[in-house]
Amino acid sequence: MSINNIAASLTQAEIGLAQYCLAFAGQAGAQKVRITLTKSLMNLIGLLNGEVDKTAHALDRSMQLQLFVDGRYGSFSTNKLEKEELEAFIREAIDTVKMLQADAYRDLPAPERVAADARTGRELGLYDPAYDTLTAEQRREMALASCHWPSGAIAEEGEYSDTVFDTLTIDSQGLYARHTETSFEIGYETTVEDAQGNHFSSYWWDAAPLLQDLKWKDCAAIAYKRAMAQMGPQDIEGGKYTVVVDTECASKLLTPVLNALGGFSLQQKNSFLVDSLGKQLFPEQLTILDQPRTPGETGCRLFDSEGVATREMPIIEKGVVKTYFLNTYIASKMSMAPTVEDSTRVKVLPVGGCKKLEDLLAKVGNGILVTGFNGGNSNPVTGNFSYGIEGFLVRDGKKVHPVRELLITGNFLQLWNNLLATADDARPCLSKHIPSLAFTNVDISA
Repeated sequence: MSINNIAASLTQAEIGLAQYCLAFAGQAGAQKVRITLTKSLMNLIGLLNGEVDKTAHALDRSMQLQLFVDGRYGSFSTNKLEKEELEAFIREAIDTVKMLQADAYRDLPAPERVAADARTGRELGLYDPAYDTLTAEQRREMALASCHWPSGAIAEEGEYSDTVFDTLTIDSQGLYARHTETSFEIGYETTVEDAQGNHFSSYWWDAAPLLQDLKWKDCAAIAYKRAMAQMGPQDIEGGKYTVVVDTECASKLLTPVLNALGGFSLQQKNSFLVDSLGKQLFPEQLTILDQPRTPGETGCRLFDSEGVATREMPIIEKGVVKTYFLNTYIASKMSMAPTVEDSTRVKVLPVGGCKKLEDLLAKVGNGILVTGFNGGNSNPVTGNFSYGIEGFLVRDGKKVHPVRELLITGNFLQLWNNLLATADDARPCLSKHIPSLAFTNVDISA
């Protein structure tokens, strides 16, 4: 076993310490306890203009305690994992909780709801054994080989990293759930200059739980190509356009919808989807799934932070809102059945038969391709939004010239009900598996 694996994985001694703290907290006055023990190791190589600019090696571990004491609740964390210090920490935490106001809604999830199939942490196949033998020199060689410098750019900044995460969640009702994964990432930002001295920058990145799936060779070249494509932007008139949003930035339009289905937002009436459960508020062709248990897929988990077992389920099915995300606490306050606390591996099912972005542009014909969002905001209560965008004018299904400093405005419900089609090009490195999206009648201001 390599030094990497020894440092990053939770040891039996550390697991035993967490179990000891669980018992100790009960003896010290807590009626119920949940403990989350987390350990991670990250290796990083920073690159600047074809050379190694920095390196980092960081090990982190922490313990979070959630204590239920005499009808009161408190959450505490520490990175000092020595037995004597933890005993003193737990005693003081319990004394603090006793001074808080009682909250009858706080509780651990029912034992039948928690995950029973996450014993080793590696059930989903997200841990790459290749990490165990990866040396510092191999990391350096791979990082340097990924550079596109010299390329005509005035600056090329890159970063390679690999990380191991190991998390154990246990509670006083018998929960034992572990999640272990590796993550390999690489990203580049490239800046180019035109003949007039104007600078244009763009990026590209990739990530994968398995090193063999990391597309590291072309990342810098793609960033350079994207930056070069931004040269020569031209102004266009404002108005209503058919808009295609590239898969790389499409989450900007879906994340607010998912947030609006979150329990805290719903309970606080800070959501434009209050009282939406079971209602058809979206177009019939739209189906969005949560697929948290797909082996080998980025972002998948067998349990949430409470230890509640995740499950495959529709979020929106044929336009109908099928679920809220309600943890134990919020569900109790809302007098509703609890679910899971959040979406995990979201997938938007393709619409319209287009495979690639180019197919979608051909279907649209004329419009705007959005490749990036620049600032702006949205109102979680009304669903209204206003975002800065950049991208390309599209005519006859082809990109004509870059556009930038435009403003897209609207309402999320209205926007999604104007969904025309999608591609089938969602990137596997993203936890939200969203393809490129095409919408009609979108307001653009120049």
